[in-house]
Amino acid sequence: MRRAHLETFQPVCPVCRVARGQFHLLDLATVIQEVDDHIVEGLLHCSDRNCQREYPIIDGVPLIIRDIRSYLSDNLFQVCQRTDLSETIESVLGDCGGHGSVYDAIRQHVSSYAWDHYGDLDPEESSGDPRPGSMIRVLRRGIELSLLESDRPASMLDIGCSVGRSTFALAETLDRPVLGIDLNFPMLRVAARALREGVVRYPRRRVGIVYDRREFPVAFRCADRVDFWACDATALPFADESIGAALSLNVLDCVHSPMEFLASLGAVLQPDGSAVIASPYDWSSSATSIEGWIGGHSQRGPDAGASESILRQILTPGHPQAIQTLRLTAEDNCPWHVRMHDRSVVSYDSHLIVAKKVG
Repeated sequence: MRRAHLETFQPVCPVCRVARGQFHLLDLATVIQEVDDHIVEGLLHCSDRNCQREYPIIDGVPLIIRDIRSYLSDNLFQVCQRTDLSETIESVLGDCGGHGSVYDAIRQHVSSYAWDHYGDLDPEESSGDPRPGSMIRVLRRGIELSLLESDRPASMLDIGCSVGRSTFALAETLDRPVLGIDLNFPMLRVAARALREGVVRYPRRRVGIVYDRREFPVAFRCADRVDFWACDATALPFADESIGAALSLNVLDCVHSPMEFLASLGAVLQPDGSAVIASPYDWSSSATSIEGWIGGHSQRGPDAGASESILRQILTPGHPQAIQTLRLTAEDNCPWHVRMHDRSVVSYDSHLIVAKKVG
């Protein structure tokens, strides 16, 4: 965690914000380890003495999450997972854990995202199809649609940054402070390592539970403008109208409440601030209860279950279902590829939209 980003983004206690509607800043209470300008380990405390919730900083990533106890209980293995093991020992663990284990799921997710985010920088990556970089292409199209490069907001959130390349790309394009946030700690660990050490290391899935370690140096212009935090997209820990703009690629269909996410996003954006949102509407009840889906069910209704038309209504102020703080201004469709292993790639057609903060 960078001190400069703590000062710029001024996080507030998510418990006080959600439960009491109060904005109490988080104080840097304890620094256990600091390297250069990165706080690697420490504690943040709520400044309200009636709350004083504490939020840990682990491996350079602050965990500013409303129900921190449940999060750590559910993700203790991911947070405590070792990163100093050899590729050989990791393969033994993978073989013993087997397909479908928590360990295997972590490696699969990191493999897919890290390949798409950083594969173009990997000297060992094949030049054939499929090619990594679909996320970057969607990001660039979103920047074009939103005119962010000309608006140049003072600060920006990258919501659902996963392993972090989109955050670096935003900082390079805008030369402004950008904060990448996600709830997936193993992916945030990859991003934080790329930031602090200039190295990307990840397990690239070849077939089954066979993974090849990839490790290579990376360098990004304006990396000093970047930081990564663990935050919940449905309870963003920032004061109202404090964020200049936001990017959220393929997150809407992965949160427990898409409507809470849109409402939280609309609250923290400054007036006329832009939100670039992409989603393939790949709904799953393991991530979002069916009642929370935006479309994808109730095909007997007037919209025949279409996610696109329902989202347009939600982003039309005055509509009965609308998020009154956000207004749709542009949209497009963009291909997105997710590599599963050497012989499997999932292709999506992501719905890309730009929404403006009303006010």
